[in-house]
Amino acid sequence: MKKVKMLSTLVAFSIMLAGCASSANPQTPAATSAGTDTAAATAAPVKKNLTVAYSEGGTTLDPAEANDLTSDTLVLAAYDQLVTYGIKTENGASIANTEDIKPMLAESWEVNADNTVYTFKLKSGVSFQSGNPVDAEAVAYSFERVAKSSSGSFLYGMASIKSVTVKDASTVEVTLTGANHNFLQILAMYTFSIVDQKTVEAQGADYLKTNAAGSGPFKLTKWDPATEAVFTANDSYWQGAPSLGKVTLKFTKEASNRVLLLGKGDVDMAIEIPPKDVSTLETNKALTVASNASNRILFFAMNNKVKPFDNVKVRQAINYAIPYDQLLSGVMYGQAKQMKSAVASNTPGFTDAGYVYEYNLDKAKALLKEAGYEKGFDFDFTLGSGFDDWEDDAVLIQAELAKIGVNMKINKLARAQFLEQQKTNNLTSYISKWTSFVNDPGYHLGFLLYGKGSSNYINYQNAEVDKLWEQANLETDTAKRTELYKQAQEIITTEAPWAYLYEYNRIVGMSNKISGYAFYPDEVIRFYPLSITE
Repeated sequence: MKKVKMLSTLVAFSIMLAGCASSANPQTPAATSAGTDTAAATAAPVKKNLTVAYSEGGTTLDPAEANDLTSDTLVLAAYDQLVTYGIKTENGASIANTEDIKPMLAESWEVNADNTVYTFKLKSGVSFQSGNPVDAEAVAYSFERVAKSSSGSFLYGMASIKSVTVKDASTVEVTLTGANHNFLQILAMYTFSIVDQKTVEAQGADYLKTNAAGSGPFKLTKWDPATEAVFTANDSYWQGAPSLGKVTLKFTKEASNRVLLLGKGDVDMAIEIPPKDVSTLETNKALTVASNASNRILFFAMNNKVKPFDNVKVRQAINYAIPYDQLLSGVMYGQAKQMKSAVASNTPGFTDAGYVYEYNLDKAKALLKEAGYEKGFDFDFTLGSGFDDWEDDAVLIQAELAKIGVNMKINKLARAQFLEQQKTNNLTSYISKWTSFVNDPGYHLGFLLYGKGSSNYINYQNAEVDKLWEQANLETDTAKRTELYKQAQEIITTEAPWAYLYEYNRIVGMSNKISGYAFYPDEVIRFYPLSITE
C-alpha cells in the first residue's frame, strides 16, 4: 500500500483553496444575544456580506441530481467532499488545478498496487450542521445515492466505482472495476458531496430537493428559484469561520440588468457578463473583470443518423461554411477563441491534428457536389433560448449556408423545451455548449462522443474512437494515455460530427474590494475563500 497525502500539513493551505467547502441546514440560525459581552463584541470583526447576480435560480439542491450552473453553485456552497482541487497561478490569475488533488473530509488515503482499491481515512471531529458526525456510513450512503440517481449515475460509472465498503466509523474503502486516472478528480465534484444520512432519512426522500444537509462553511437559509438564495456563515466550521457573514444570490435573468446592477454597485459580483459589455465595465475603476480561458465550448451539432448529416462529406462541407472570424469578433468581441478539436485547447492532451477547416465556400460547394447535394438541401435547426450569442451565431451561419444552396430553417424553443428535445437524440441540428468539470479528454469525450456517452445526443458512433477511449480510460501511463486520446480527437475532427465554433472565456465582474476569487473549470464560484475589504 502506498501512502498518499495527509491533511495535517495542509489544513492552513486548504483554507485558502477555492475548494468545494460548504454546509447546509435549512433552519435559520438562532439569533445571538447583543450587548452581553461588550469586550467580545468590540473584538469581533464585523463580517461583510456578498451579493451576486445570477441568471437562473437553479432546479434542485440535491447534489446527486444537480446539473445546471446555479444548482451546482448552491450545492458547493452547502457541502464538503472527500477531496478537493489545488490552486495554481497562471498569468497572475488563480486557477484550480484539477490534477492536483488535496484532502478535504478525507484526512488521507491509501491506494493498492494496481490502483483499484482506495482506502479513505476521514478527518476526526467533523460534524454536519445538524450536529450528526461525518462518518463512514454517511460517505457510503452519499455514494449509493449517486449510483441510483438519474443525473449522477453515469458519472459514478465513469469513475469506475464497483463498491463502497465501511471498514469502521472513520474508514471507507472504494473498489474500482479497474484503474481509473480520473477517479479522484471526479470524486472532488459537487456530485459526490457527503450528505447527512440521518437527517435525510428522518425527513424523507424528497428532502434534499429543496433543503441542504451538509457539513461546510455556510448554512442555507432561503432558496426561491424565482428571486434569490441566501446563505449565512457557519462560524464553527471545521476549517475556520468564513470571512463572509452572508451570501445572497440574486436571480436576474436579463444580462443587461446584471451588468447594470454591477455597474451601480447594487451587487458585488455578476456572472455571465455579455462580451460586448466587458470593455465598458473595465473602465469602471471600482470593478475588476476576470476573463479566463475556460473549458466551455460551443459547437454546431449535426445528427449523424439523420439525412443528409449521415454523410461525412456534408458535415465537412458545413465546417467550411462557418464564418469563424465573424463569430469571434462580431459576436464574441474577442472574448473567445476558435475551437479546433472536440476538446478545449487548455485540456491536457489536446491536439488540433486533423483540423483543416477554414471559411471556404468553394470548398464547401465541392464537398456537397461529391456528396450528391450539388443543389443544396433544406434542414431543420433548433435554437434554444437564453443565450444571445447562439442566436447571433445561428443567423450568421444561416446566411452563409444560403450562399451554397443550403436552407437552414431556424426553429426557436424555450430553453427547458430545448433541453428535453435534445435528450431524445432526434434533433436534426442545433447549437450547444458544454463545460468539462474535469480537465481531461477522457471525461469530456466520454460524455459527448463515446458511443455510449450519456450526452452523445447526435448519435455519433465510431468503433475505433470507442476502443481508443476505453483503452485510455484504463491506461496508467500518462504519455500512452495522451497518445490514445490524440488519436481519438483526430478521427473525430476528420469525421466532423460537429462544426467547431469557439471556446468561451469565463467572464465574472466583481468589486475591487473582493479578494480570494479563483477560476474553476466547472465555472462555479466558491464563496468560502472570498473576503471583502473596506
